[in-house]
Amino acid sequence: MSQEFTNSPPPGIRVFVPIDAAALSVGAEAVAQAILREAAERGIEIELVRNGSRGLLWLEPMVEVETSEGRVAYGPVTAAGVAGLFDAGFMHGDAHTLRLGPVAELDWMKRQQRLTFERVGVTDPLSLPEYRAHGGLAGLQSALALQPAEIVETVRASGLRGRGGAGFPTGIKWKTVQDARADQKYIVCNADEGDSGTFADRMLIEGDPFLLIEGMVIAAIAVGATRGYIYLRSEYPHAYRTLCRAILKAEHAGLLGDSVLGSGHAFHLEARLGAGAYICGEETSLLESLEGKRAIVRAKPPLPALQGLFGKPTIVNNVLSFAAVPWILAHGAQAYADFGMGRSRGTLPVQLGGNVRRGGLIELAFGISLREIIEGFGGGTLSGRQIRAVQVGGPLGAYLTASQLDTPMDYEALAAIRAMLGHGGIVVFDDTVDMAKQARFAFAFCAKESCGKCTPCRIGATRGVEVMDRIIAGHERPKNIAVLRDLSRLMTDASLCAMGGLTPMPVLSALNHFSEDFDRPPLPMAAE
Repeated sequence: MSQEFTNSPPPGIRVFVPIDAAALSVGAEAVAQAILREAAERGIEIELVRNGSRGLLWLEPMVEVETSEGRVAYGPVTAAGVAGLFDAGFMHGDAHTLRLGPVAELDWMKRQQRLTFERVGVTDPLSLPEYRAHGGLAGLQSALALQPAEIVETVRASGLRGRGGAGFPTGIKWKTVQDARADQKYIVCNADEGDSGTFADRMLIEGDPFLLIEGMVIAAIAVGATRGYIYLRSEYPHAYRTLCRAILKAEHAGLLGDSVLGSGHAFHLEARLGAGAYICGEETSLLESLEGKRAIVRAKPPLPALQGLFGKPTIVNNVLSFAAVPWILAHGAQAYADFGMGRSRGTLPVQLGGNVRRGGLIELAFGISLREIIEGFGGGTLSGRQIRAVQVGGPLGAYLTASQLDTPMDYEALAAIRAMLGHGGIVVFDDTVDMAKQARFAFAFCAKESCGKCTPCRIGATRGVEVMDRIIAGHERPKNIAVLRDLSRLMTDASLCAMGGLTPMPVLSALNHFSEDFDRPPLPMAAE
């Protein structure tokens, strides 16, 4: 057995400080160094573990100490406050104003159903022994005992749908690639997480990268692929470093290479950085970029499952789609399908942000209402004002009203009110938001990020900004609103991909639900 699986941890009290980028952005590195210095000065032997984030982002940096009653959390901790924690006996989980209690008993954690994120925040992300000790590789071991067709059928029966936004059944996509005849097949992970208010992919890669690797290996065995690529957005440098280190460790341990865990199945994996283009979240544009070309959308058909990367059959799935697969293989399709509602099975890592008191990541079974997420978990707005609008599904998602918050988080339920689930991002706005300006932003975003291939998107978004400027300025509003609706219909029906096709969704939802903002008195012109 490889040494990677057998290393034992050093002695000492275990203290956990997140290495997640969100925690680092508010001082986690300084806290970690302060804990090491303070422990050394006091002669206390500790093992400092850099874990992922538990997802309680308003409490970061959240420090945990392993005690006889389990792991006890303190937060948010500052470097200046570390000495006070030692004075209070936090090494033994003693009382302090920042003491939150045992992590397992925190209300935020107890109310979740963590399947994909069960290890994130628990283990050292780059320790394969810890990964395996906490259930890692059980899914791959199960997959190696099955025929490829049985793996695909297990994924199909679980009801897993793409978590990147489209919600296409994962098992059907895998079956298409499995049935395709080719001398080379590829597995591609879309980690170009560009939607506003989303960070689950980043958190998983930084907090449990071996889970993503395991899911991709299972996919490769299922469809007969031997090479894979993870396409990661350039704005995630911490995730990229963690991922590259994890791949090297996986190769050293035999999890990747010419014979996966001695099975005879070959699979080689590489991480590739994007260059900042939002359009690369669209799968065919991503494939063009991977091939070293300008990132523009391809016409379909042919589907990437038949002619994808370098013209070969390719599975393209999101990080969370691949990351769900090991749990499914380890526990069975029915166990996963028992979570959720309707055609939305399993769990969804919800990302809550914007004007909200308690933002962060919550993994829940499909079916919970938006209200319970925003008010029950999020605690309402940070400003204390009334919720006016909520955008679900990224910058191209619809704006929902406070009266629509009882809608369940479910693909079909949201589609029924002309909204979409997307990647599970929720952004909250209070009653100070100007929805006409938000509509203008949607067009401006599309104009900036369009790949430029199709006219409805390239020109339509630019014209949309101009129309919104006239409406906001008060110029012939009824006529311009008519033009706005006509333009939105054109972009929806004629755009080559969802970039242009979905841009009207936030625009029309703002216009339909918040029409008063499109009829405000124009601001007075500034004096020359």
